[in-house]
Amino acid sequence: MEALVGDTYADASSPEAHTALPDCAGGESFALMVLGHSMAPEFNEGEIIVIEPDGLAQEGSYVLAWNQEEWSFRQLLRSGAEWVLHPLNPEFEDVPLEDFSGVRGVIIQKALPGRRRASKRYI
Repeated sequence: MEALVGDTYADASSPEAHTALPDCAGGESFALMVLGHSMAPEFNEGEIIVIEPDGLAQEGSYVLAWNQEEWSFRQLLRSGAEWVLHPLNPEFEDVPLEDFSGVRGVIIQKALPGRRRASKRYI
């Protein structure tokens, strides 16, 4: 699988594929499309989520995190003394968060593509 990096394509597993595009400022919000069903029923495949990189991640927040060599969109929860990335779909398991610095942003809004009024805010 390849990802667009600047004007070229790179293997999606390479670090270059996860580099911010030069036109984006580090603290600017950005949007991604939900893929898969690990966060259903609250977030469904094809919905758009808005991520705030400087958002305050706290227990219960929906976050985007780099963990175990992959990007994850999950709910941040405490499990005893540890933090876990929790999928809302019970078919998937919690994943221990290796390092809190891997949390790269907080989801602040979701919307259906092309439907301005079908949105929900999380902060």
